[in-house]
Order: sequence, then structure tokens, then C-alpha cells
Amino acid sequence: MADLQRAVDELATRLGRPLLLEDRNQRVVAYSEQSGAVDDVRRDSILRRHTVPEVRQWLRAAGINEATEPLRTPGAPQLGLLPRVCVPVRHADGLLGFLWFIDAEPPMPDADVAEAARAAPGLALALFHESLAGDLASQRELEAVTGLLLGEEDAARQLIEAGAFPQSQPVTVQVARPRTAEPDDALRLAVEQGLLALRRRLSGHHPLHLVRYDHGVLLTAGPPVPADELHAAMPVPVVVGIGRSRPELAQAAESYREARRAAEVAARVPGLGPTAEWARLGVYRMLTRLPDQELHPGLEGLLADEQYLPLLETLETYLDLAGSAVATSRALRLHRTSLYYRLQRVEELARTDLKDGGERLALHLSLKLARLSGRYLPRNLPDQS
Repeated sequence: MADLQRAVDELATRLGRPLLLEDRNQRVVAYSEQSGAVDDVRRDSILRRHTVPEVRQWLRAAGINEATEPLRTPGAPQLGLLPRVCVPVRHADGLLGFLWFIDAEPPMPDADVAEAARAAPGLALALFHESLAGDLASQRELEAVTGLLLGEEDAARQLIEAGAFPQSQPVTVQVARPRTAEPDDALRLAVEQGLLALRRRLSGHHPLHLVRYDHGVLLTAGPPVPADELHAAMPVPVVVGIGRSRPELAQAAESYREARRAAEVAARVPGLGPTAEWARLGVYRMLTRLPDQELHPGLEGLLADEQYLPLLETLETYLDLAGSAVATSRALRLHRTSLYYRLQRVEELARTDLKDGGERLALHLSLKLARLSGRYLPRNLPDQS
């Protein structure tokens, strides 16, 4: 509830106009400090926490329940009602509530109405989250899940005692990370929307979720949700990382660390596909723990100059395919003579010897590390590791 009140207060401040938020049954959920024009209906609604039947009937006759866009409703002096702007608050085509502004002294400008409409999806998600939280208040759930993922010992007990998660079932954590490099409020809102939609469908899995600045987190009882289902629920393209299941909720932080690293790998290595399971990441499980500065010294100059990208792509493919010239030529559709020329150039420029097993290992790991750090971006070249 604190999040809703904060959002209402911030919107009222931006618009310089008081507002009131109701749920779909027209019970008052939150309201800003009152200033300017006020009527008997606004005053009574705040005092009683709901709108009286006569006013509800009048406003519903004006079409508020069917509205999908902001609607200006007429005044009714006989009911003590001034004209209003109603902004419907909807989530996934379902009506969750109404934002109300008094449309008098002076009337509300169209630009402010549009600003209120842009704020409605965020309020809808907060209302929907409140309805999902059940006996555990939304703010308390948010704090408990945050603590759980930080490894706080008491967080799991709070969630279990509140009935939000079963005591005797394992937990799996999945991370959804937008493909866009720069996170923003719109992306976070889209991820929250997708996770809330999943929670509604996955009630039997006792789902919990959290949205961080650049990713969303889904916790479920038992095995992971099928990745295709998670991708389908997201309004924006994401990569998904899946941590290994843990036997009890108190160990969720370990699964979360794995899921987050797996999502980072999926974002950096497109050849792995849009979903990465930590248990199947092979060498990348080790590489995510290494500093990306520790590369083979001979690669530094090649990585710094874009003209050498074809050489790096050739080298990586050659190493991925266990040094097979035949398989590399076929994979790159490159004549064998051209392949040998490129490998010779790599040896010269990187001051290395590809006949040396230690050098091949150092070069191979360095290329994978460079992928993870973003220093090496091959052109649609699948990862073979």
C-alpha cells in the first residue's frame, strides 16, 4: 500500500492537482492531499472510504466501467458532484480501478490528462500485485523476497509463515533480462507486467517475483517454469537464465546467483540462444568468476582493431572445433588455403604458436572471456562451446 500512496502523491505533485484512486468496486485505495476545488462526493468518499450507491450508479451510467481511455464525466449538482476526469486503471484488459480528478476550477488540460493516462499502467501493476499478495501485504512480500535473494536467514521463514511458499518444496529461480542494453522505467514496467501475468497462471507453483533495475526474478516451487512460457509472457524480448533447484526456500539466493549469471551469459553470447541453464553452461560457469582483464596478451591488439574481427572469428571457430581444419573450413565456408593463411596471421600478430596446447587453451578461454565482457562481438557466429 505504501507504494501506491507514494505513486499517487508523486503524480499529484507532477500535475499540481489532487487525485483519488479507487479499486474497481469504487472503494478508496489512496488519495493525495486535497487543495483547490472539492465537492461533497470527494469529501464523503475520503471519510467513508467508498462512494455511495447513487453516485456509483451515476458514474457507471456515464460509461466508466467500459472505458479504456480517459473519460470526462458530467457533474450532478443534485448529488453534490462536480465534473470529473476518470482514468481507468487496467491490467491485461481487466479493470482494476479508477483515477479521479475534479475537472473544474480550472478544467484539467488535455496534456495533464495524457500524463495521468501514462501513469495508469504502473498503478495497475501495483493494484494487481496487492491483489495477488493475499494475506501477506505487498510491501512485506517485496521486502521479504529482497531479503531472501540477499541471503537473509529470516526472510524464508517470513514467507513460509505467511503462506506465500510451501515449507517442504524445493525452489527454482529464473531471471528475465531485457535484451535492450540500457534499462529504463518502461522496460521495468514491461518485465513486471509479464511476471505478474505469469503469477496469475502459475498459482499452483506458489510463485514469487521481484523486479530489479535491469532484470526480473521469478521464484517457483519445484522445477523451473518452461522457458517458452516465460518468454511468451514478456511484452518485450528477454533472455532467460535458469538456476539449479535448491531443496528449500532458504537457499534461493544460491539459485538466484546462478540464474543471474546464466542470463548475463545468454545476453553476451547470442549463439547460445535466448535461454541459458546454469547447469548446462559448460566452461562459461567457470569464466563468469574470472576477471575479464586477464586475457592472452597477444589478443589485446587484435581485439582493439575492428579490421581483425575475421581473424578472431576464424580462430574461435577453429578452437571450438578442436583444431579441425576440415570442420572449420566447412563451418566458415572458407577454402582450406585461406583458412591456413588466417591462422598463420593470427600466430604472427598474437605472437603465439597454435601447435602449443597451453597457448590454444589460453587463446580459447580469452576469446570466451572477451565475449562475456563485450570486447569481442562476432558477427552472428554461433558459439560452439
